[in-house]
Amino acid sequence: MLRTRSTARIVLVLLLCAAHAVLAQQAKPDVNAPYRDPDLRIEEWVERLEGEGREAFDLRHAIVSAMRLRPGQSVADVGAGTGLFEPLLAAAVGPNGKVYAIDIVPKFVEHIEARAKERGLTQVQAVLGTEDSIRLPAASVDVVFVCDAYHHFENPQAMLASIREALRPGGQLYVVDFDRVEGKSEPFVLEHIRASKEEFTAEIEAAGFRFVEELEIEGMRQSFMRRFERR
Repeated sequence: MLRTRSTARIVLVLLLCAAHAVLAQQAKPDVNAPYRDPDLRIEEWVERLEGEGREAFDLRHAIVSAMRLRPGQSVADVGAGTGLFEPLLAAAVGPNGKVYAIDIVPKFVEHIEARAKERGLTQVQAVLGTEDSIRLPAASVDVVFVCDAYHHFENPQAMLASIREALRPGGQLYVVDFDRVEGKSEPFVLEHIRASKEEFTAEIEAAGFRFVEELEIEGMRQSFMRRFERR
């Protein structure tokens, strides 16, 4: 009886520690507040997200090239924002491929739809996701791409589960995000990013992915790019 009670206490402590760790990994409560502004002006966000000086913008061609996408593949851009990567992803998968541009901001989704239509990118489909789901069918994509958006996941465990479900067996997950290093990163990164790339990697692996490699992008100084595979 004593051993049973002792074991139960240990299990309870471990569960509480695990719960605390999960809570510690949640995005900051106000991280997505600017996107919930009903008066959000899409022009301002296009200028902010698609302007020179932003690492993801400056290195966009190298980032897409590093994914080695093939014609006919289906790729989901999770946290697509204003659609910076959609033309490049569409070109990589070709007219017979599919690009799902997913975001939780209705105005971003509307903007991506309009711009894809203007450019004749029929393989691009904008999807309004939620804080818990990318809202894609099971086993519907070969690749999931998350650029500067992972740290915005308000419920990373649920989002990772949704991403894993949407990926086909052996599907690839590419994550580009800020590299948070205490004593080294800029104040903005230290204040805005909730965890280091090692902590992000452990979180992703725990959700059913295998870390495969870190991709070296010339000129990438503030961020990292890592590839994972669905287990």
